[in-house]
Amino acid sequence: MIDAPPPRNGRTLLRPKRSADPVGAASLRHGRTPLRSGANVLVRQRRRAILIGAVCAVTIAVLSTVALSVGEVEMSATTALRALFGFGDQGEVYVVQEFRAPRLAAALLAGAGLATAGAVLQRLFRNPLASPDVMGVTGGASFGSVLVLALGASQSFIPLGALGGGMLAALLLGILGWRSGLPVTRLVLVGLAVQAGLAAAVNLMVVRFPLELAGSAVQWTTGSLYGRTWPEIQAAAVACVLVLALLYLQYRTLSVLDLGDESAGTLGVRVSHSRLALLGTTIALAALAAALTGPISFVALAVPHLVRRLAGPPTAVTLAVTGLAGATLLLVCDLIVQHALPIEGLPVGVVTATVGAPWLLILMLRESAPISRRTA
Repeated sequence: MIDAPPPRNGRTLLRPKRSADPVGAASLRHGRTPLRSGANVLVRQRRRAILIGAVCAVTIAVLSTVALSVGEVEMSATTALRALFGFGDQGEVYVVQEFRAPRLAAALLAGAGLATAGAVLQRLFRNPLASPDVMGVTGGASFGSVLVLALGASQSFIPLGALGGGMLAALLLGILGWRSGLPVTRLVLVGLAVQAGLAAAVNLMVVRFPLELAGSAVQWTTGSLYGRTWPEIQAAAVACVLVLALLYLQYRTLSVLDLGDESAGTLGVRVSHSRLALLGTTIALAALAAALTGPISFVALAVPHLVRRLAGPPTAVTLAVTGLAGATLLLVCDLIVQHALPIEGLPVGVVTATVGAPWLLILMLRESAPISRRTA
């Protein structure tokens, strides 16, 4: 038998095999593991989302002060904030509390509600074109709100009318599109048809109104923040807060549904019931937001895409950031309408539609492009 050569310097000649994974080996040499690297990515994304949310919050605070201060009755920021809480000259208090503050609150509530609803709908349908205004929900809310005015009911019932109209639009969408087994892109086209039909019904009611009622109903056909009153805002605000709280309670279910229906079912989620519950909650939120403004276009469509590009994949934090970004966008557009354009009385929906129409065209072109071109 041939003896093996003795070890040199007391060390064995057997050496561990070099890892075939150079990335993993490099991570181990630097004290990192792939799991730790993934956790670091998540931490960075969370910090970026929080930073974007903080920027939106500061922007809202600054622009809100501007919105309360600037107008036909000019006043300093300090005077406007004092007037908001009932201190100072009674004329300034009346202007701020009865005209500027309700319009500001409506812009913030409607922007946050529409953007949040748009983000959830895009995840539920797994389609970037899904949003309340594209799928007919805001048109239904406008129909319900105008119907409340036509029946002579109090303005405090407008949120209920908007909620009923939004549910009607969702029912029509389900009957015309969902049961037919249409793909999601064509389902969006059905939603546009529902939106157009309900808008025609609103126009018919406006034409049949007496002159004094027609003026108050026009905003529901254009999307405007003009003439908001505290009774409308208080009722809609309470309902929006409750629906938002319910939506965040359902967020874990939404995250599981993102894994796919088969995986969600494996994890114990009743897919059909959960999807229907989330859809109902989202439609209620969009309808209540539209009850404050009428059919504001493209806030719900564009803001979720922008937040995903800046803040990363969807999480509970990015959903909250989406709401803040929607409120910021609608407030900016309203300030542009009031103070930057030479045309007085222009609805804010005109500005959002002007910004959002090219965005919708780009999204539809991307969706219709071949998969090979989109993934190249």
